Amino acid sequence: MSDSSKSAFDPNPPRRNFYGRRHGKTLRQSQKGYLSEDLGDLRPRGITVQDNPDRRPIDPRAIFGDDRPVWLEVGFGGGEHMVHMAARYPGIGIVGCEPFINGVAMLLGKIRNAGVTNVSVHPGDARDLMDVLPDASISRAFLNYPDPWPKARHHRRRFVTPEHLIPLARVMKPGAEFRVATDIPDYMRQTLEEVPRAGFDLVAETPLAWEDWLSTRYEQKALREGRVPHYATFRRKGRDDVFG
Repeated sequence: MSDSSKSAFDPNPPRRNFYGRRHGKTLRQSQKGYLSEDLGDLRPRGITVQDNPDRRPIDPRAIFGDDRPVWLEVGFGGGEHMVHMAARYPGIGIVGCEPFINGVAMLLGKIRNAGVTNVSVHPGDARDLMDVLPDASISRAFLNYPDPWPKARHHRRRFVTPEHLIPLARVMKPGAEFRVATDIPDYMRQTLEEVPRAGFDLVAETPLAWEDWLSTRYEQKALREGRVPHYATFRRKGRDDVFG
């Protein structure tokens, strides 16, 4: 059995290092209001070690109150792509994970303005959510303009490493789509090497965005600075592909 197909929950997950910022510039008063008034109702329950010390698996149906398909966005930045997807596909539920509290506050403001109700927000590490999701519970996942960690000695901090990809493969349904967008050539190189090893097939890697893509502020910055975006689409292998 490959590591990417393991289904056991670890009741005592290892202590993890977190790299990156959790806080940025001082929040505006309106953003503080979004955090105090809106975040509590949008957070999925039982994700953090404090809320779920035994790391019992959660029921994804409890997040949105029904058995709709659940999508996952890892590191949603300012939230524009996540809100766009929620508005375009009202029949799905999308969970976003983002440790950077300023980004969380920006997302909450966009949720208010758009009036979308099919979103859930985990203001923390995506690994904590993947720890407690059941096998094959996510129908689509997005990784848009992740932190590039450009120095070679920091490449192990990137999301496209086994520490992140093997849990992601476990929680994704067979045939589910995983999209990666980046403007960093070496990040795409590592993505194309590591994602298939975790249990995914490459569908496409192209400079052309998906038909339903919404360009984010990070992409706009990349374009202004002359960097070329690239978009990779992967599909989670089925059980026969993993075990065969």
